Amino acid sequence: MPLPVDRLKGSIPPLVTPFRGGEVDHDAYARLVEMQVEGGSHGMLVNGTTSEPASLTTEERNRTVDTAVAAAAGRFPVVAATGSQSIWETRLLTDHAVEAGADAVLIVTPYYTRPPQRGMVEYYLEVTRDVPVPWMIYHIPGRTAVSVTLDTVRELKEKSPTFVGMKHASPDLDFVSDCLAAVGEDFRIFVGLEHLSFPMMTVGACGLMNAVGNIRPTDLAELCEAVWAGDLKAGRALHQRLHEINKAVFFDINPIPMKYMMKRLGILPDNEHRLPIVPATPDLEARLDEVLARAGMI
Repeated sequence: MPLPVDRLKGSIPPLVTPFRGGEVDHDAYARLVEMQVEGGSHGMLVNGTTSEPASLTTEERNRTVDTAVAAAAGRFPVVAATGSQSIWETRLLTDHAVEAGADAVLIVTPYYTRPPQRGMVEYYLEVTRDVPVPWMIYHIPGRTAVSVTLDTVRELKEKSPTFVGMKHASPDLDFVSDCLAAVGEDFRIFVGLEHLSFPMMTVGACGLMNAVGNIRPTDLAELCEAVWAGDLKAGRALHQRLHEINKAVFFDINPIPMKYMMKRLGILPDNEHRLPIVPATPDLEARLDEVLARAGMI
């Protein structure tokens, strides 16, 4: 594994995909990567749920990985989300990410098909066969309609030497403790739900993959570092500072609120989406403006 596993930790925000005139704006994407570097993030995630990957073609997802790797220029790890409901597309995306220089890959549980656990094990073993970089499960049952069991994690850990962790976008806090007890404290668990960032890290998660990092990268990085330092007072203070913004991410389907807030803060020129995702309504804009104002951001 080219990337030492102990570097795979901390705040690794899933970046939005900026669109301009219906096309992916790669120049704007490179600027978003630079913002993460300057904001102290410990890495970045390309083509996660916040990136609207279901509306991107395979070629667009691959080119966005190319842009991310080039813009990061080795300054922090780039994790590429390479999962799809199709095993063929997942393998194609994964192979490209490895060849492009991604430091690790994150593979979502196959959605819509709702496979049995034994099918999921075989799927992951097949798509990661001969993959030399660390890989992780993207566990997001609210989107995929399928959960990963502890037995599945244990079996994959035994059979795949490059399986190192997961993004856990579920409110099941016990699962974190159970995983670490079952497969070892070095298993990399990233928090995928904003409001659980602080509590899940205190029980053993190694970092965050949170959409709110698109607008508050420094706060998320500092939250991780406070927990690592055992400074729970500072961690709680950051948790409270982020609490309302964390909730605002889910005022509508992600990344609708996030892209509006990025536009409002001048990070993006426009909050353009691809159907069936649509921009924020005027009522939602007003709610988000209030949140940003109370946070002292506007």
